[in-house]
Amino acid sequence: MRIAFLECFSGMSGDMFLGALIDAGVSAERFEETVAALNIGAQLEISRVKRGGITAVKVDVLVGGEKELPREVFWEQQHKHEAHSHEGRGSHAEHSHGRGIEHGEGRSQAGAAGVAEQHEHKHGRGLKEIRDIISRAAITAGAKKTAIRVFEALGAAEAKIHGTAIDSIHFHEVGAADAMVDIVCAAAGAEELGVDEWVCSPLNVGGGTVTCSHGTLPIPAPATVELLKDAPVYSSGLNVELVTPTGAAIVKTLATRFGAFPEMQIEKSGYGAGTRDFSAHPNVVRLTMGEARSVVTAPHGTKEETITVLEANIDDLNPQVFAYVMEKLFEEGALDVFGTHLQMKKNRPGMLLTALCRNEDAARLAQLIFAETTTLGVRRREELRHILGRESITVPTRWGDVRLKIASMNGAIANYAPEYEDCRRIASEHHVPLKNVMQEAMQTFAAVREKQGR
Repeated sequence: MRIAFLECFSGMSGDMFLGALIDAGVSAERFEETVAALNIGAQLEISRVKRGGITAVKVDVLVGGEKELPREVFWEQQHKHEAHSHEGRGSHAEHSHGRGIEHGEGRSQAGAAGVAEQHEHKHGRGLKEIRDIISRAAITAGAKKTAIRVFEALGAAEAKIHGTAIDSIHFHEVGAADAMVDIVCAAAGAEELGVDEWVCSPLNVGGGTVTCSHGTLPIPAPATVELLKDAPVYSSGLNVELVTPTGAAIVKTLATRFGAFPEMQIEKSGYGAGTRDFSAHPNVVRLTMGEARSVVTAPHGTKEETITVLEANIDDLNPQVFAYVMEKLFEEGALDVFGTHLQMKKNRPGMLLTALCRNEDAARLAQLIFAETTTLGVRRREELRHILGRESITVPTRWGDVRLKIASMNGAIANYAPEYEDCRRIASEHHVPLKNVMQEAMQTFAAVREKQGR
C-alpha cells in the first residue's frame, strides 16, 4: 500500500500543499491545465525558494496579475485603502468589501484596491455556485468530488460558527479565485500522486491573532478549530497563523489518520514553501511518500491492514444487554465483536467487550459503547492484521442454496466454510440436522473443485 505522510511542523496552507505535491512528483502542467479548466481568470507562478536553508517549491496564484499575501497583510492594506478612500470622498464614501481569502492569503495592495472597487457590496460565492464551477471544469470526476468535499467541509465549519444552514453560507473569502485554485489543484494533484492513504502529523497552528473579514480573531481561527476537531494540534509559540482554514480542510478531507512518521519504505519526498520566511525554522510542509510497512513485511500472499481495537471492561451490565450491544456493533460496521470472561476487582466476574473496526469508524463505535453499556472508559489502539483473500460463492444442496466463504493465498484456496446462518435456516425449515446441511454443502463444493481439477 502506497502511503503519503504530511509533516506540518510549520503549519499547513493550500499553497504549501501544492508546492509539496509538485516537489514530490506531480507535474506543474497538471496544475496549469486545472487552473485553465476552472476559467476564473487565475494563473500560477511556480518557483524554487529557500526557507530556513531548505529548498522548496513555492506556488503563487495570480489574479489580475497580483500575487496572494498573508491575509493579515492583505487586510491591513485593505483597511488603509478604505481609510484613504473615506478621506477622499468625505461623508459620501462607500464601504467596499475586501477579498482576502480564508486560508491566509489575499491580493497585494494594488490588486486589492482594484478588485475591491469592482466588487463593492457584492456577496461572495455560495456553495452552489462553487459546485457549478467545479462541475463544469474539464478535470477528472475524482478531482471534482474531492474538491467539492473540501468546500463542503469549509462550508459546514462556517455554518456551525455562524449558526446558519450550509447552503446559505457565502464564501466571502474562501470563494475567491485564488482559494478555488488552491483547493481544486490540491484535489487534482493528490489524485495524480496515486497514494492509497494519507497520514498527517500533529499540526503546529501558531498563535496570536489574525485580521480577516470578520475582524480580529484569535489563532487558530474559528473555522480552523472546527475543521481540526479530533486532530492533534499544538503551538510552537510563534505568533502568526500557521494552519489556515483551507489547509485544515484539505487535511480533514484527505487524511485518514494522524500520528508520528509511519513505517514505510521511502520512495520520494517534497517540500512546499509558505509565503513567510521565518528565522527560527523553515516555513515548509514536507510530503513523504512510499510503501507502507504493511506491504513490505506482510507474509507472502496475504494483505496487511491497520485496524482499530476498542475495549471496555464491564461487570455491572445485564447479559441480555451485552448480547444486544454486540449485535448493534456488527450492524454499525464493526469487523468483529467478542466477549471474554474476566475476574475483576473485588473478585467480581465481568466481561471484556472487544470490537475490531476500521479506523474511520472508531469514534462512532466508541460512542455507541458508551451509550449502550455501563462502562466508564473505552480503550482504543491501532493494530496491524494479516488477512487472506476472501470471496463468497453459492452451492446447491437438496434443501436449498448455501453460501460458502472461501479464503485464498497466492491464488490457491487455503480454507472454506459454509455460512452458518444459511445452514441454520435450512435446517430449521426442513427439520433436518444442522450438521447434515453443513456437510452436504462442503461435499458439494469439494466435488465441484475436483471436477475443475483444482
